[in-house]
Amino acid sequence: MLALLVAEGLATGYAPTTAATVASGVVCVAALLVPPARFPLTAAAAVVMSCALSVVSMQLTHRPEVTPGLTELAALLLVITRAVRQYPPLRAVTPAAGAAFAAILLPLRLPEQEYSHVSAYLEPGILLAMVLMVALGLYLRLADTLRDRERAADRQAQRLEYARDLHDFVAHHVTAIVAQARAVRFASEAGHAPSPEELDKTFARIEEAGMQTMESMRGMVSVLRDPVVSVATGPVGDLTRLRDLTEEFSRAGSPAALSLDARLADYCFPPELTTAIHCVVRESLTNIRKHADHVGQVTVDVHVRPGDPERLEVEVRDDGRSNASQHSRKTGSEGYGLLGLTERVEAVGGRVSAGRRIDHVGWQVVADLPLPARRSPLPRPVIMNS
Repeated sequence: MLALLVAEGLATGYAPTTAATVASGVVCVAALLVPPARFPLTAAAAVVMSCALSVVSMQLTHRPEVTPGLTELAALLLVITRAVRQYPPLRAVTPAAGAAFAAILLPLRLPEQEYSHVSAYLEPGILLAMVLMVALGLYLRLADTLRDRERAADRQAQRLEYARDLHDFVAHHVTAIVAQARAVRFASEAGHAPSPEELDKTFARIEEAGMQTMESMRGMVSVLRDPVVSVATGPVGDLTRLRDLTEEFSRAGSPAALSLDARLADYCFPPELTTAIHCVVRESLTNIRKHADHVGQVTVDVHVRPGDPERLEVEVRDDGRSNASQHSRKTGSEGYGLLGLTERVEAVGGRVSAGRRIDHVGWQVVADLPLPARRSPLPRPVIMNS
């Protein structure tokens, strides 16, 4: 660009106009390159210098005969585009109108005998280019708006994912700690203080849950501090880890029984579906521990949906008495457990419902999920007879 500006300045054949043409063109180009905060001042300086040079050149005998300064003209037209792109319509009027006026004056630097050609060909072309520059600025402004909305949506989705992970992998362990500590306190208040051996076992379980909480928090903080770090925040294997959840729940309170449909071994579960199933079971067990009273038995049943071999059902039932907090959590008036669970299940094409059981004894959470494709059978070995 600098070479073009110098070449166009030399076409005037006069050193002062050469220097003025180069300086004016450099300022116009600079208006396209400066940061947004400095654009108004630079654009104003470019318009003033260009208009002043055009008015002065009309009074001189040394005028460019080849070009009035097409590089500067292109820069002024792009100033219109940047003003429309960067500012709302009302704020864009002033810099855009100034650049348009300077662009219209710029062809008048040519000799007077060229004015007929300027008015017939160059000025209409400049006016058409102005319309195109405004349209380009509006298009770029729309593209920026859509990009900002997409970025905001991505950040919101990422925040929701982090919120679900924090609830799934931290609240679960913290709830276990609170439940066990509360059980010891209530037993002591009732006059049934646990023995030292029982206290040792309880504190060991609390310590284990606390270590798991710290590990989950450490992994989440690692992801937040460095998104490149890959930290497993969910199960990526098969459904066998559900047994760990039920056994952990049984050690801390009421017994939980796990029932896995044998036919599920024939399916290849993707990580997102496995994570959703684990989250359903974990969130349901956490809510039972927090909100249900007098629970005698908890049942976790994962099976192919009867009558629909392409769907999977995950049911978590208890026979306890649910208090008002459980109902409010179901309706979403407090907490984010079922809200995050619903978002996670719907993301994989499923749906989830929670409420009292049909027999009005206890609570149940039912998730309906799509079944993945079956595993391809291994080819039989071919024995070649020699």
